Amino acid sequence: MRRSRLLLPALGLALLTACQGRSPEPGKEPPAGDAPSAEKAAADGKLRWSEAVVWDGDLNACRQGENAATRECLRDAMRAGGASADAITAAEQLSTGGELAYVTAWHENGGLGVATVEYPFRANTNEGTRLVDASGKRIDVDAVQLDDTLRADPTVQELLKTNPQATPFAPAQSAGATPLENGGIRVMYRTPLRDCHACPDVGQLQIAYDFDAKRNFIGQQVVPATP
Repeated sequence: MRRSRLLLPALGLALLTACQGRSPEPGKEPPAGDAPSAEKAAADGKLRWSEAVVWDGDLNACRQGENAATRECLRDAMRAGGASADAITAAEQLSTGGELAYVTAWHENGGLGVATVEYPFRANTNEGTRLVDASGKRIDVDAVQLDDTLRADPTVQELLKTNPQATPFAPAQSAGATPLENGGIRVMYRTPLRDCHACPDVGQLQIAYDFDAKRNFIGQQVVPATP
């Protein structure tokens, strides 16, 4: 009887170990499900853009055939071209609404990340810019539209007096940066105003993007564009 009592705890320990599974062998990677992938991080909105999201490769394979200009073709071409997992994930984040895009360049400006975005299959305006703040928030400086709020701005109203049909045509161009109080920074971008895509510029719409001392985005506003 004493021997049976001693065997029971040992048997229970063996069963518990079997249920928990074995540890990975030295030199082998754990199963894919054990660690979050870059794709899962993107789905959760957790991928922080950095220079790791940059890729500048060949997309000729995606310009013809059944899979031309598809998300799948872009992803496969980037993988074949040596793109990092972060670069592929950033491309998937950018490729929405039937439009494909990926990041081709990255640099820092006053503590902010500045990403150059390529739209390879657009007929016009193949390049754009995203500002990335300290929290990872991305601001599209090319997404400016003359909505009711902007049209109510005195600076915009003055611009539209002589050309009421004018509208912003991306891409926006950097117009410098100035310091703000308490260590913040203001980054400015100008977008040309035209009556049509092929028409001459009739003005410049300048937007100021403000960031606090920690480089978190705090707002944007129209500011007069000086020559």
